[in-house]
Amino acid sequence: MPAQTATTAARDVTPGGRGPQGSSKSPAKRPKRRRSPLWAKLLTALGTVLVMLGVGGVVSVKYFMNQLTSNIQTTSSVLDDKAVAGTQTGKLPSGAMNLLLLGLDTRQGWAADGQSSRSDTIIIMHLTASHDLAYMLSVPRDMIATIPADPSIGRNSSSTEKINSAYSYGSEGGRGWTGGAKLATKAIHDLTGISFDGVVVIDFDGFKGMLEAMGGVYMCVDKDMWSSHYTVDSHGKVQYAVGADPTSPPRNALWFRKGCRNMQPWEALEYSRLRHSSNGDYDRQRHQQQLLRAMAKKATSAGIMTNPAKVSKILAAAGSSLKMDTHGVSISDFVFGLKGLAAADLIPIKTNGGTFATASGGEGITPATRELFHAAAVDKLADFLVDHHELVIDNGSTS
Repeated sequence: MPAQTATTAARDVTPGGRGPQGSSKSPAKRPKRRRSPLWAKLLTALGTVLVMLGVGGVVSVKYFMNQLTSNIQTTSSVLDDKAVAGTQTGKLPSGAMNLLLLGLDTRQGWAADGQSSRSDTIIIMHLTASHDLAYMLSVPRDMIATIPADPSIGRNSSSTEKINSAYSYGSEGGRGWTGGAKLATKAIHDLTGISFDGVVVIDFDGFKGMLEAMGGVYMCVDKDMWSSHYTVDSHGKVQYAVGADPTSPPRNALWFRKGCRNMQPWEALEYSRLRHSSNGDYDRQRHQQQLLRAMAKKATSAGIMTNPAKVSKILAAAGSSLKMDTHGVSISDFVFGLKGLAAADLIPIKTNGGTFATASGGEGITPATRELFHAAAVDKLADFLVDHHELVIDNGSTS
C-alpha cells in the first residue's frame, strides 16, 4: 500500500491526543528494550511557562506562579563556578541574559543498568536587555568538545568527545541532575565562551504532559519527512516500528507531508525528533525550535488563558519536570521577570550554517559559529546578526 501521511494517521487519534484508535496510551506499545531516544521530546518548556504568567491579573498570576514554583527542583551548585556564571546579585541582571536549556535522552531501564542520561537537546537562549526578546542557539549534540575535569564532582581528568556526553559523566556515581547539569554547563561554557545566568533541565514526562494539557499545537511541516519510529498498517493505524531500518523509509512509513495543520501531542513530539534528511540533526534542531514557538503561541491563546483548568494542568506538568539553578534569584522573581517573552519573540538561529561540519569522531564548529558564540558572550548578537542575516531561520510559515 502507498506510504501514509501523518494527516491520515491523525484521523484515528482521539481528541485527547494520546494515541490512535481511542487508546489512552501512545500510538502502540513500545518494547522496553527498543525504546526510541527521547532527546527530541525533551525541549525545555520554560518559554511556554513564562509567557503565561503575564496575563490574567495580579491575583491569578500569584496563584499560578505558586502552583508552578512549588514543584520545581532547585539548586545553587550548578552555577557556583564564577568562571561559568554571570555576576550573582540576588536579582535578575538588568542587562542581557544567557540561559542554558538542557533536554535529556532518558531511556527506560538505564538507571537499573547504571547508565546515565545525555543532554541531547542543548539550547542557549540569549535574552536582550529588555528581557522580551530571545535568540535560540542550538548546540549540535555531536559537536566535539573538551569535557573538562571537575574534582568537585569526582571527575579528575578531561576528555575530548561529543558535547552531549558531559551531562552523563557529571550525573554518574549518584550525583544526579545537579552533577550532570554542572559538568554540561562548564563544557558548554568552555566551548562557547558564554557565561550563564540560569540553567534549566527538563525531563520527558513533564514535557509530554504539557502538550497533552494543551491539546496539541499548530505546526508547519517545511518538507516531507518520514519517521523511523512508526509505521501505518493497512487499516491506517499508527504502530511502533519494531525492527525498522532507520536508514531508509519502509513501504508503510509514517510520513509528515509539507503543510500546516493542528498536530496531536504525540505527532508534534514525533515531528520534533525527525532527522532523516540531507540536513540530519539540523532539521531536528529546527523542528525543536518550531515546536517551542508553537507551544508558546498556544499557551497564550484565548482557548488556554480563559480556561483556568488548562492553565493549572500545564503548570503542574511543567513544574514537576523543571529543574533549575537561577543563580541566587528566587524562583518567583526569576519566572516573573521573564514574563514578557512571547511566541513571536523567540528567534531561532542556525549554528554551522545549518549543515553538518565534519570532524573526527563527530561534528566540528565553523569559524562563523565561533563568531556567533562570541557575539552572544559579549552581548553583540543583534549587531552580529545584522551582518549575518542568513543565520536567522525564517519561521514566518511555522507559527
